[in-house]
Amino acid sequence: MGEPITCGVVEWGEQPYARAYAWQQELAARRKAGELPDLLVLCAHPHVITLGRNARRENLRLSEAMLAARGVELHPTDRGGDVTYHGPGQLVGYPILDLSEHRKDVVWYVRALEEVLIRTARDFSVEAARKAAPASKRQLYTGVWVGEEKLAAIGVHLSRWVTSHGFAFNVTTDLSYFDLIVPCGIADKGVTSLARLLHNARSAQRPLPPGPTGGGPWAEQQEGELTEKAKAAVVKHFGQVFSREMRAVDADTWEAWVGAHAPTAS
Repeated sequence: MGEPITCGVVEWGEQPYARAYAWQQELAARRKAGELPDLLVLCAHPHVITLGRNARRENLRLSEAMLAARGVELHPTDRGGDVTYHGPGQLVGYPILDLSEHRKDVVWYVRALEEVLIRTARDFSVEAARKAAPASKRQLYTGVWVGEEKLAAIGVHLSRWVTSHGFAFNVTTDLSYFDLIVPCGIADKGVTSLARLLHNARSAQRPLPPGPTGGGPWAEQQEGELTEKAKAAVVKHFGQVFSREMRAVDADTWEAWVGAHAPTAS
């Protein structure tokens, strides 16, 4: 039996969106050249709204100037989809995969990402699922849902079957920022977070006083722990769904890969 096929796990922490976007493009180019293995990049961003290739400006509820006044950046991207929000408390994943080594099927890839996040939610006793869309539009809404609320958004880009962009999983996200947009262009649906869902489940058993994240003292004390547990669950299920052995990329390996050519934002 041969050696297991590995996928590197790279953690960037919180990074400005423009910098992370430039890094993604560099990593995808290196992956296409065969210089890097498959990677799963995990990070978070300061408050930013991104516009996909199919974004409609009417799905922004404020002007760019008004968003800037609130400390929210606006960035166009080359991912699929409409408009979405990224911010603190969100687990963002950017898989840099060569689908030639998996399956050359974009729909399969998106469904696989959804499966990773559905399984992650299940680890926290949250029953998330895919959601049927009106028949006149398409079979399924993209993303992961709990009832009528989206828990995780997905938007991807492929070039020569190498992927970039990926998913945004709301863990302890301040959901009020989604009021600035029509999330993913779907006006009649809401958004939720893992922290809110867990808080609601606990409140049904023993009411908790409200807090800034909707989770009271429990959420405030355990936000960091919840994010780390969610991150570990995502890595585990990513490896299972994509049949890869997940290995953390340490600083020395990262330096050896990128060296003096470390990508920087323009």
